[in-house]
Amino acid sequence: MPDLVQQDVSTNASPIFTLFDSESVDKLTRDHILRLAVGVLGAVRIRGFSSEQECADIMEGLDHREFGAYDENLIFPPIAKIGPAAYDFYGAHTLTDEYWQAADEARRLRGGLYHGSDPMDMAVDWVSGAWGDEVVPARSKGREMFAGMIREIPQGAKLHFDEIVREFPGILDETPTSFLTLNWYLSMPEEGGETRVYRRRWRPADESLRDGYGYDEKVVEGEPVAVVRPRTGDAVIFDSRNLHAVNEIRGEGRRVSLSFFMGVTGRGPLQIWS
Repeated sequence: MPDLVQQDVSTNASPIFTLFDSESVDKLTRDHILRLAVGVLGAVRIRGFSSEQECADIMEGLDHREFGAYDENLIFPPIAKIGPAAYDFYGAHTLTDEYWQAADEARRLRGGLYHGSDPMDMAVDWVSGAWGDEVVPARSKGREMFAGMIREIPQGAKLHFDEIVREFPGILDETPTSFLTLNWYLSMPEEGGETRVYRRRWRPADESLRDGYGYDEKVVEGEPVAVVRPRTGDAVIFDSRNLHAVNEIRGEGRRVSLSFFMGVTGRGPLQIWS
């Protein structure tokens, strides 16, 4: 049943629905993507996006790959990763030359992780099947952008938002109408590591509560929230423009995900990038 914010019984007014719950499903559909895009679904967890054995095989491959990290002067607590983010290589309304070099190296490191193949290909196939159309790399100055960063977040992530056209204007050749993020969990700890997504977009006044790359939790006090605790092999999709955070892990295990953004455009294909 939808969550009710309020109902004015004195005037028999219609109830106001938050329409911001999380849903756990066994199969991703086009309708889930569209509901996320228009903002009437907070987050969707796809159970068994892959098998635990597939994840274990990919994690074994990662044992032989070296992780980099975001600049700790900008992103703290530290987050290890394979693959560049636009965040890392933005300059004068374009991506720097170093971005394309890092993208090529990341594709090499990620390639062959799953029995000689790239697990990103698996994720794209699954999403394309749900969407019913192509899933293609976003382009910047005519070049295909990198998508499919692998990240490990043991100490959580601060409350923040991701909206490439607001944070890094000029990068995308085509502006999507909605922005989503997909996280496929290759490993999850025994406890903790939940994702919290709030029904709250960034506002200019929030800058007074900025905390490094993110924001003080006071920004979302009283806001509806969708909390998702995936298991290994699950995937979670939500609108990255909504303020969101990751809880610190507890107990044994690692929190490792393959992540990319998806842009819903006015035409058929989904665009993806990291």
